[in-house]
Amino acid sequence: MNVILIKNANVVNEGTISNCDVLIENDLIVAIAESISAKSANTQIIDAEGKYLLPGLIDDQVHFREPGLTHKATIESESKAAVAGGITSYIEMPNTIPQATTLEKLEEKFAIAEKTSWANYSFMFGGTNDNLEEILKLDPQKVAAIKLFLGSSTGNMLVNDPKVLEAIFSKTNMLIATHCEDEATIQKNLQIHLEKYGEDIPIFCHPNIRSEEACYLSSSYAVALAKKTGARLHVFHLSTAKETKLFSNKLPLAKKKITAEVCIHHLWFTEEDYKTKGTLIKWNPAIKTIKDREALWEALLDDRIDVVATDHAPHTLEEKKETYTKAPSGGPLVQHALVAMLENYHRGKISLEKIVEKMCHNPAILFQIKNRGFIKKGYKADLVLVDLHSPWAVKKDNILYKCGWSPFDGYTFTSRVTHTLVNGKLVYNNFKFIHSPNAERLEFNR
Repeated sequence: MNVILIKNANVVNEGTISNCDVLIENDLIVAIAESISAKSANTQIIDAEGKYLLPGLIDDQVHFREPGLTHKATIESESKAAVAGGITSYIEMPNTIPQATTLEKLEEKFAIAEKTSWANYSFMFGGTNDNLEEILKLDPQKVAAIKLFLGSSTGNMLVNDPKVLEAIFSKTNMLIATHCEDEATIQKNLQIHLEKYGEDIPIFCHPNIRSEEACYLSSSYAVALAKKTGARLHVFHLSTAKETKLFSNKLPLAKKKITAEVCIHHLWFTEEDYKTKGTLIKWNPAIKTIKDREALWEALLDDRIDVVATDHAPHTLEEKKETYTKAPSGGPLVQHALVAMLENYHRGKISLEKIVEKMCHNPAILFQIKNRGFIKKGYKADLVLVDLHSPWAVKKDNILYKCGWSPFDGYTFTSRVTHTLVNGKLVYNNFKFIHSPNAERLEFNR
């Protein structure tokens, strides 16, 4: 039996911080108390004095690029980086090559993850203009959600037929997650900028091309359609102040039918950062104004926005340094998401309890993930220890993404992840990986 006893931890869970011990047997948390004694010489003891114990983070939106785009990333490389960042479970997107738009292709991705993933995993099924029959075959207990691109992004999986969208929203009980940008508006804006600048459009124009209007038109359409059909809708990566007004905080999360997410980069960067970061911070939707960033923070803290995720989407440095029209959108974030949010804790922007709510508890509630996301007896022992006062600088030799770069390159974070446990096994300890991958396929209480 694998037995681990974590002693003297500041446990952050369900809105409280309490100093206690946590006992793990095999893959489960079996006891949480003020003081627990080791009953066997075989018990591995982790002294967490001064550190904070969080539930393992659940990232509901990542692109790990496998199959078909493995020069950028693999499930193995990016899940390993995620574990180093305290993310113990992830939900990956369908825009790989081939796209996960049939049950057969979806299960092929699960088979890869079963062999190579360091973090627990699930995958979204991609909706298209012509695969409703496949959507209706999905087992809600085994698949995280349906992903719909209402604006074209990496992979060009645009779903733009209103009749198809209404049919999907009306006929499935699955959670529908959407990328919301209005394609007609984007193409109109792009043409204006191409006529003015040619192919080498300045990067600071990106939020004018993928504009507030493009985001709001699409998000408001999705919300209206969900209200009309009763569909369960989750809107990914809000980026504008205007969009936050579409969402409510009047119900507890478990009762909400329409929910929203914000990503690390939209909480951290603004359009001012294009001057120094250039296309490295080219994302879809675009990073926008300081006013937009502050509104996103406000909506996150008052619970109109429910989840913080990464939209981790690596590309090679060579690809990112192309001219505007050729440089792909997206960047790597899973290794640095938690420490970036902890930096905002140090700045007084957010509490530890709220970080855990938005990055651990709420993804578990929202996706109805079985026995994860909380530090509770009987739950899976997915756990993260952090030292809030152990500064470290991001540099090339400690970046774990296969693409080898980070938008935080050169930044010194105040906090660090010291230990990560996945299903009761200590797999990461102070910049070193130990044991072998111990990940499982996520299950859903639906």
